[in-house]
Amino acid sequence: MTDQAASRPSGSKPWSGGGREELADAVRRLMALTVTASAPPGVLADAARRADALADELDRHVPEPGPVPTTRFADHSVQPGEMATLEAAMPFDMIIGSCNPVALPITVEFEPPKAIGTAVFTPPYEGAPGCVHGAVLAGAFDIMLTAANVIANGAGPTVQLTIRYLKPTLIAQPARFEAWVTAIEGRRTHSEGRLIQGGVITVEATGEFVNMERARIANMHHRDGTAGPTGTQGLDATT
Repeated sequence: MTDQAASRPSGSKPWSGGGREELADAVRRLMALTVTASAPPGVLADAARRADALADELDRHVPEPGPVPTTRFADHSVQPGEMATLEAAMPFDMIIGSCNPVALPITVEFEPPKAIGTAVFTPPYEGAPGCVHGAVLAGAFDIMLTAANVIANGAGPTVQLTIRYLKPTLIAQPARFEAWVTAIEGRRTHSEGRLIQGGVITVEATGEFVNMERARIANMHHRDGTAGPTGTQGLDATT
């Protein structure tokens, strides 16, 4: 278990304290070693067998039928005055979720009116040799622009995200994301962002988002037309 995992408070995180974040940290480390370790074939094959056995053990605890239980979602949404809870509200998010081992090594902070992200991307996020994969950067910008939208009280589902790659973003080098809202027009929020590495802008992004009520955001996982905890029916992000 990493020092970071051991130091996480559990009071505001109902999914913490039972080993889930620690398991995510361990799997994240294993993922990195899968693409970096120069172990001989026999060692790799043995590690694969043991990892498969562990997966079989956990598979016995997956609820039936298959859908992920919505009880694991946080019982609150992110409010403009509670910007530090962005990560806490999405513990299983594939970009910043502490319980998701594929989550990016990105830390989001708030310097109103901007959202600031810092990261050092590791080998599992590589595309071209030595460079961060473009899809990884697109995902990072989606959450960074969303963070800026939270500051402006204009958060909601993504309608359109445009990424312009100016230069390669390098693996193992510090990267800084900056994002801000340019306009809120009715139910649409427009945001922009950029990625700076070594003093050079490597990527620019623009996005359009639905400005949605927080209660509807909290119930977005109800897609079957049934009412959520607050009575919200299935959502349509295009409206």
